[in-house]
Amino acid sequence: MKRLISPGRLAFLGLALAAILTLYFSTLYKLQIVDGNRYYEESTNSIVSEETVIAARGNIMDRYGRLLVSNRNCNNLLIKSDELFPYEDVDENNAYANSAILRMCGIVTENGDAYTDELPITPSTPFQYTESMTALQRTRLDAWLKANGLDSDASAVEVMARMRSRYGIDNNYSAEEMRIIAGIRYEINIRYVVNTSDYVFAEDVSIDTITALMEADVPGIDVQVSYIREYNTAYAAHILGYTGLMDEEEYETYKEQGYKLNATVGKSGAELAFENYLHGNDGTAEVTRTSEGVVTSTVYKEAPEPGNHVYLTIDILLQEKVERILDSGIQVLMRERLNKKAEREAVGEWKFKDGYWEITGAAAVVVNVKTGEPLAIASWPSYDVSTIIENYAQLLETPNAPLFNRALMGAYAPGSAFKPCTAIASLTEGIINTEKKVKCEGVFTKYAADGYAPECWIWTAMLPEHYTHGELNITEALLHSCNYFFYTVGNELGVDKLGEYAHNFGLGEYTGIELTETPGNMSNQANHMDYAGSEWRIGDTLQAAIGQSDSVFSPIQLAEYCATVANSGERHSASILKEVRSYDYSDNIYERKSEVLSRVRTADFNWAAVQEGMHLVANSPLNENVSKYFIDLPRSRAVAAKTGTAQKGENIVNDAIFICYAPFYDPEIAVAMVIERGESGSNNAFMARQIIDAYFDLKSYSDTSEEEMTLLK
Repeated sequence: MKRLISPGRLAFLGLALAAILTLYFSTLYKLQIVDGNRYYEESTNSIVSEETVIAARGNIMDRYGRLLVSNRNCNNLLIKSDELFPYEDVDENNAYANSAILRMCGIVTENGDAYTDELPITPSTPFQYTESMTALQRTRLDAWLKANGLDSDASAVEVMARMRSRYGIDNNYSAEEMRIIAGIRYEINIRYVVNTSDYVFAEDVSIDTITALMEADVPGIDVQVSYIREYNTAYAAHILGYTGLMDEEEYETYKEQGYKLNATVGKSGAELAFENYLHGNDGTAEVTRTSEGVVTSTVYKEAPEPGNHVYLTIDILLQEKVERILDSGIQVLMRERLNKKAEREAVGEWKFKDGYWEITGAAAVVVNVKTGEPLAIASWPSYDVSTIIENYAQLLETPNAPLFNRALMGAYAPGSAFKPCTAIASLTEGIINTEKKVKCEGVFTKYAADGYAPECWIWTAMLPEHYTHGELNITEALLHSCNYFFYTVGNELGVDKLGEYAHNFGLGEYTGIELTETPGNMSNQANHMDYAGSEWRIGDTLQAAIGQSDSVFSPIQLAEYCATVANSGERHSASILKEVRSYDYSDNIYERKSEVLSRVRTADFNWAAVQEGMHLVANSPLNENVSKYFIDLPRSRAVAAKTGTAQKGENIVNDAIFICYAPFYDPEIAVAMVIERGESGSNNAFMARQIIDAYFDLKSYSDTSEEEMTLLK
């Protein structure tokens, strides 16, 4: 009978099994006996820590989905205190840490990066407090002074002397080296004194810096992968805003929402307004490192959840055009002003001192008439938002305050741009009708016995001759901007009733925009003393009727007011938030719906009379200073407008105000412009024409995709 398994096969299997067992036991012997001590030491020296995994912040897009603000990966340097201070002896710790700090700071700066040092003391002798010290820096410094037994009025020299002693900084270090060491030691120490964010020694450092630190074997440095905001446009700085690490005050607000101490939050603009949408939820991971700092494993306990993506109502292409138009237009006006100054000085007729005739700022706002949505919000001068953190102190000192958002926070007397409001109020209240005429006498003498007799602008325009406007109806009064006409109707109307209409137009009211704005002020008796410092007089009612007295409004209010006129009384919210989508774009979290904030109700023929008056301002040859820029426009772009010239005071050039909407026959956009010391509202007209053209040209670009230029629904 044949055997199933031959003796040869059994012998082979036995030898193979013996070989496997031999290899197994030899490997086990090597692991446990030969290398056992080394592996044991490594296992016992492994460091396991729970670390925050930072969630990416949501992107910011314009209304068509063009990317405005996004993220990019960056490397931050953190200081590991246990490695920087490894000794039990205080003197040894100080000597070791101070030497390491000086080395790491030197390597960072040599490679073109910057480290974080918020100690508000100058970098070299004679030591003094920095002039640009912020309120937060002062708070932190006061806390450090108290903790170290110094009075709050201690000098910078006294602080540096205490730091040299407190941190054991050797006298062999120069004063400048001592300041570098003290700055970093202060940043580390203040985190224990004040409940504040973790210390990021250096943000967004280059690979060269990290490599140099590793090669130099500098202790106490840990590399953290994070995100930094990346701006994909050089425009809309005041709208977009910027981000930064939370301070103590912000932490009190955000800690209830689960924010960690080292969270980055919006500081201004859309970044601040839509923080709740943009901010993601950080995750946590258990990270195991060897004693040399090499990561051996990362186990996610909670995955990070990125923030949502925010779509603004802004059209970034139009925004760019408007900012450029504003900047170049102001340069044109300043050249003309300089020429006028030279000519007048030559004949001894220049009456303005330096500092009272130069253009100091400007703003332009474009809104969608039918929805109230802002399409462009420009403030001049502007700044580079991508470098605001580095240049913040310098920007604070820059002339004309580029950080100030004049479009939303500036408050300006509207001048004659207010007259359409007075016109509608007087028509609606029956003070006048569309056909009734008022004869301009040049000087309004009703209160002459009381010493007050205001003049129409035309009365003194061509001295020594005195001219008047003659008899005018409401439409003609708007065309000629006759002060006498509006003194007359304003006097009968009264400031309280005028205020009701102004508020329904949104003047002196918040617009609904989510960014920080001023409410402005509609002239009234209740707060007149606060603004003017004097008791209310009848003259204030007359001046309020022509947009003076203490009425002040922001450019965005003026734009929405103009849109309301174009809309025949329907005022919409100026919300700038168009849509919010989830981080993977799969869910629509929020979608804007048009919101009516108020209505100005009057007969259609009253609106027609006022709108026609504004149409004539932009198209009548009788108003050549303005109409020369608009009269050639086709019907599809026809403009209605109103100028305003707001008096600033004796020997100070007036502010220039201009509002308009287009097309006149089916309005789509409204524009408001303010130029500080622009002299006359008509000086804005050529820029307004360029903005109108930019809007319609962008709308009709044949090489722009239908999808991109279709409003988000």
